[in-house]
Amino acid sequence: MPPDPREVVIFGATGGIGAALTRFYADLPSVEHVHAISRRPGFFESPKVQEHRADITQERDISRLAWAFSNPDLVIVASGVLSNGPGLQPEKTLKHQSADAFRRLFAVNTIGPALVAKHLIPLMPRNRRAVFAALSARVGSVSDNKLGGWHAYRASKAALNMLLRNYAVEQARISAEFISAGLHPGTVRTALSEPFRSNVPEGQLFTPEHASACLTAVIAGLTPADSGKVFDWAGKEIQP
Repeated sequence: MPPDPREVVIFGATGGIGAALTRFYADLPSVEHVHAISRRPGFFESPKVQEHRADITQERDISRLAWAFSNPDLVIVASGVLSNGPGLQPEKTLKHQSADAFRRLFAVNTIGPALVAKHLIPLMPRNRRAVFAALSARVGSVSDNKLGGWHAYRASKAALNMLLRNYAVEQARISAEFISAGLHPGTVRTALSEPFRSNVPEGQLFTPEHASACLTAVIAGLTPADSGKVFDWAGKEIQP
């Protein structure tokens, strides 16, 4: 089993999954610092947690944070958006597509993680295990798509998965221990999933704590051979 991380950075730290991940890593004896990044800090009481205010869609916010980190060996992007009231809902047909929806979802789900990667991956250690992970979704799989719809969300997650693969290829040239991975947490009892839970089968709606426990186990089990892939909460690879 690989060693536990020492310095952890979590974007979207005050969301349901992000908060559970932050608390989990703050409780690990090996972890020295957890940098919890969100637009509204003031959420955690652990002395290990250092909170920072930033908007993942603003590159200047991310770049100015670089001074706060030394050698983060685990970076998790737990930010994401699917809907936001009547003005932003998953499309049922192509007629419902809008440029605004694509811009808003790509800004948070794709461009945001890309900016985090740009500024944080170069800070990660090259001579030992380092993991860059982002919350993805099964609906971002092209081969798994049998239902259609949800155009902007699916496209934003598919694009994120491609970026994670790109980072794996690029970083493998300079660090044999680097791992880039997407994580599908399943359907979790958070604000993101709230409008879409009615058809979730019994036993498949997870609490943030359960999802966090599953995802941290997946992260702990990742090897460089897994870099560039996407895994669900049970550790099963999701095909592109």
